[in-house]
Order: sequence, then structure tokens, then C-alpha cells
Amino acid sequence: MKRELGISIYPDHSDPASDRAYLKKAADLGFTRIFMSMLEVTEGKEKVSQKFKQLIEYGNELGFETILDIAPSIFDELAISYDDLSFFAELGAAGIRLDEGFDGNKESLLTFNPQQLAIELNMSNNVAYLDNILSYEANRPYLYGCHNFYPQRGSALPYDFFVACSQRFKQQGIKTAAFVTSQVGTVGPWDVNDGLPTLEEHRDLPIEVQARHLFATGLIDVVIIGNAYASDEELEKVAAIDRYKLSFTVEPVPAISEVEQKILTDQNHFRRGDITAQTARSTQVRVKYAQVPNPPHDENEIFQVGDVVIGNDAFGKYKNELQIILEPHRDPRKNLVGKIPQQELVLLDFLKPWTKFKFISA
Repeated sequence: MKRELGISIYPDHSDPASDRAYLKKAADLGFTRIFMSMLEVTEGKEKVSQKFKQLIEYGNELGFETILDIAPSIFDELAISYDDLSFFAELGAAGIRLDEGFDGNKESLLTFNPQQLAIELNMSNNVAYLDNILSYEANRPYLYGCHNFYPQRGSALPYDFFVACSQRFKQQGIKTAAFVTSQVGTVGPWDVNDGLPTLEEHRDLPIEVQARHLFATGLIDVVIIGNAYASDEELEKVAAIDRYKLSFTVEPVPAISEVEQKILTDQNHFRRGDITAQTARSTQVRVKYAQVPNPPHDENEIFQVGDVVIGNDAFGKYKNELQIILEPHRDPRKNLVGKIPQQELVLLDFLKPWTKFKFISA
């Protein structure tokens, strides 16, 4: 399934001109999904329709798909029914997200709505909710999943629980989404906003690291920035990530040689299939650069987890092999060429046999 990037808009807490400018910036960078909250609407059907429709239609012109986050109270507030979703279709939305669930059969019936709106389910519960809906023969192409975000510090999902919840959807081939948080955005749905991530461990991380982590799990198809407004720099950094290949920032050592710099930037790194616990080995570069000398430097270090090393001239046939250190050790036949930042070491867990990966210069 193709992977996408998204942003969030809160029309009841933001300025329409600022929203439009934000949408244009994101669209120009390749973002294609809008999460738009309707949880806070209180102005009546006519005003709500005008406010949301203009913004959604502008997003549609820019190539976005908008999913509206709704709760049962919205239907009462707007005097509409779950049996008739035409109001949301008239706004131009591509789908609605059910913040709360029903009995399974109801959700199944909703996926057959004549407006062909996607019905997005809350993914952040490790229960057989999806299985129940599918047992009622839901219309799968119109069924999406999306995790919650968590404004209160300490309240977001732990990683293992996130995996268990996500696997229920991914194993069924359902399109999945989760949230990362801007470190500068202050707009969200509620009066508490300590950031809006799905995963608690993401709350204070750079936004591009959060996004790379979610994609690296292989469980999330759409990464959405939960709060508004992300900075231009954050948008650009998220847009620049490789959504399909594992990547690591590397901080090169001052003594890195020309051949080592070329090896680092090689786009064809993959972890050897017969893995070792001590290092993740990229061996094809040693073949490519077999005839290029590589004198020792920074070779007497005790290499630490996340260090990147390359075999020097003393390493015989393994000269110019690249390795990422997974267990501390010392070996003077290897040159230290760079370090993966501490905050990215979590990504090492995704270096499986044959995993393709690349490095990004710090």
C-alpha cells in the first residue's frame, strides 16, 4: 500500500486564512491527507457547513483527501443521522472517522453508504472490534483505521501496545494511520496540548524521527502531523524522508576519508541475510570499493551502539565493508566514520535480515 503524509486542521480553533496557507505549503511538499476535527462544533448546521465546506473544497483542489473526525454528539448538534451521511459528502469530505464505535453491524452498514465515504475506525484499542465489523461483511475498500492522538503528557500509547493494536488492522489489509507531533504547533482540539502524538516515546523527538519510526514499523500507511501548525522546517523535513527505506542520520567524524564518505552515501546498503548480533553488515560496498585504499584512523575506539564503522587497509578482504555497531567492542581493523544520534537508536530494531537502508548527513 502506498504511504502518505497528512496534516491536521481545527477550524473551530484557527483562522481560515492561516489554514489555507498551511494547506498550500503542505500540498506543495507532497502531503495528501487532512485530518479535520469536528468534535468541537457548536455553531449550528448552516455556519458549520459554510466554514468546513470552503476549507475542504480548497483542500480538494490541492489534491488532499479529508477525513472528518466526528463523535455521536455531532449528529445531535447538527440534526443529522448516521443513516444519511450526505451532509459530509456535500462538504466535500472523503470520509468520516468514528471516534466511538457501535455494535459492528452498524459500522458494516455504514461502509455501504451511497455517498461512498470512507469509514475510519479508531485503532487504539487492542480488542476484536475490527474482526467483529468484518464478520458482518463490511465493504473493505471503504474501511480505514486511524490511531488516536494524546494531548496530555504521559497519556499516549506505549510501543508494544501500539504494535498489538496496529497488527489487528494491518493483518486484514486495512489502510492505517497514526499521528506524530510538531514541536512548535499549539493548535489542537482541546485546551490541553502537550503535543499530539500517538506514541508517548515520540512526544519530545524531532518530527522527522517520529515519522521515520512509524513508517519503519511497517504497520502505518499514513503519518499525520497531529497539531497545527508545524513549522515550514518541520514540514520540509517530514516531506523529505524516505517513506519506504529505513534511514539513519549520521554525524561523520572529522577524519572521514573520501572513500568512506562515498560508501556512506551509497544508496544500495542492505543488511546481510546471515545476520550477526554484534553488527549490521553492508558487504557489497567492500566489493565495489575493493581496490580503493583506506588507511586507519579513529580505529582504537571502543565502538558503541549506533557507531558506523568501515574496514580499513588492515582488514584484508573486508576492507571497506560498512558496519553499524549493535554491541560495544573494539577492533583496530575498523575505522569509526560516524555516529547515529541517540534519539535514532530505536530505529536499529528494524535492521532485519536483508533490510535496505541509507544514511542522511547531519
